[in-house]
Amino acid sequence: MFFLRMIRRSFTRQLRRRLLIALTVCLSATVSVSMLGVVFDVGDKLNAELSTYGSNITVQPKSDAVVSDLYNMEGGPQSDADPTSFLKESDAAKIKTIFWAFNITNFAPQLNVHAQVNGTAAAVVGTWFNKTLKLASGETTVVGVDGMRSWWKLDGSWPKDDTDQGVIGTTLAQQLGVGRGDTVTLRKTTAAGNTHEQKIRITGVYDSGDDDNSAIYISSSVAQVLSDLPDSVDKIEVKALTTPENDLARKAAQNPAALSQDEWETWYCTAYPSSIAYQIEEVIPGAVAKQVRQVAALQGNVLQKTQAVMILMTVLSLLAAAVAVANLMVASIGERSSELALLKAIGATDGAVSRLMMAETAAISLLGAIVGAALGSGVAQIIGQVVFGSGITMRPMVFVLVFVLLALTVLLASASSIRSILSLKPAEVLHGR
Repeated sequence: MFFLRMIRRSFTRQLRRRLLIALTVCLSATVSVSMLGVVFDVGDKLNAELSTYGSNITVQPKSDAVVSDLYNMEGGPQSDADPTSFLKESDAAKIKTIFWAFNITNFAPQLNVHAQVNGTAAAVVGTWFNKTLKLASGETTVVGVDGMRSWWKLDGSWPKDDTDQGVIGTTLAQQLGVGRGDTVTLRKTTAAGNTHEQKIRITGVYDSGDDDNSAIYISSSVAQVLSDLPDSVDKIEVKALTTPENDLARKAAQNPAALSQDEWETWYCTAYPSSIAYQIEEVIPGAVAKQVRQVAALQGNVLQKTQAVMILMTVLSLLAAAVAVANLMVASIGERSSELALLKAIGATDGAVSRLMMAETAAISLLGAIVGAALGSGVAQIIGQVVFGSGITMRPMVFVLVFVLLALTVLLASASSIRSILSLKPAEVLHGR
């Protein structure tokens, strides 16, 4: 009871120093909780942010799966050659049946061919715009380039799937002298020598900022009829939420067969780009799925640097708190030297006096930590809204980790300053020497 009474009295005595200790711990807890909260959630936020800039996985026929295709150096709308090997468009929906189906946020098959558009040679891309798919599980999902081209500037509206509508790039539109609401005629001579025509009504003019501006996008079903290639696509772009690569992911990407059983299970059940690509290959016959390396590398580098900065700020805040608490406790012990000397004079041991000082500091630090944790959660939400436009998911382990780190910090700071109690000699202190 005496011990608890002494601790209660410490909240009213030396109030200024107690408040300074509580404020120091509160500020450290605020910084630590907010930074670590963002660190544990920044991977998903950064992934979602980067995913707005297009696909991060490309699916192609095995015979066309070369590095140049993945980096858009050959193939696609800007190529002068029509594809020679294809995937089945009807197999595209199988992408949503893999283990990481919920991480697949969008995908769009493409049939890239060339045709005469009002008499001018141009790239024609047959694709899905806002296609509703009914999955085998009974669920429905909406996929297409509408969600894959968020950075495009579109003057007009997206076409409806399986209709004679289309959107045209600014470069091609200016070349042909057409705009929204106009109709263009597509003429295509197939490899078999058959010529097909299709009139397309332009619903919008887009500016992609790249070579896509020289293309016209139409419904895949219309492009297949025009090219006499039923149920055929030469590429599927996939947007997926992924986990940044590590050594295991890179090892698996080179040769999955080289993994041990434990490594295989860890890799397969983690949303690495390589594991998602592997699972896509499992469900789509004759396909090779590759990650777009630039996006994966950018995500990994930015994530590591962001996390490093935030962890460094957390460490610095804890070091600052340790130094401040230690100095405040040294000053407090100096002011209370007579009281502590009296306690030792009437029989209190050095250990008992040290435990009293540490208990007092722990109690006031706990109060500061609780307030700081609440403030840190709020600061994390502000960071999330300002940087990512959405809130931060605060995981319980963040609070546990911060409280453990603060407890160790206060313990070390207290231990280093309480050593001065051992040097107190009651007779000298009480006689004013």
